[in-house]
Amino acid sequence: MSKPDEALADRLATVAASAVEVGIGNRPTVAAALRDRGVAVTATDIERRPVPEDVEFVLDDVTDPETAVYEGTDVVYARNLPPELHRPVRSVARTVGAACWFTTLGGDPPVVPVDPESLPGGVTLYRVTDGG
Repeated sequence: MSKPDEALADRLATVAASAVEVGIGNRPTVAAALRDRGVAVTATDIERRPVPEDVEFVLDDVTDPETAVYEGTDVVYARNLPPELHRPVRSVARTVGAACWFTTLGGDPPVVPVDPESLPGGVTLYRVTDGG
């Protein structure tokens, strides 16, 4: 696992007993690392994706979410989240009372209010400050 993924999993595990990863794509390493740290993880994507054992997968589109998928979770997070999805992810987290954290591809600035946090491995974690 890469150092940024390890750092993200370490940080998320300090605040979450449960987490939903939005848009897991073909990158299940953080979900697996969270599971290994005792965090209950649900992964979502708009296409069916393979996920590690003991990680639940739900087909969902965060722009038109099935809110029940996110209810009861501590944090909704996403990796490499494009700007057009910042508001929808924040909205679903706000709706269910969860924290909202994400990383970007690096060149994209957040379009919602955030507190940035530098993690080992050169990744910046953005923690939404207004409703997540």
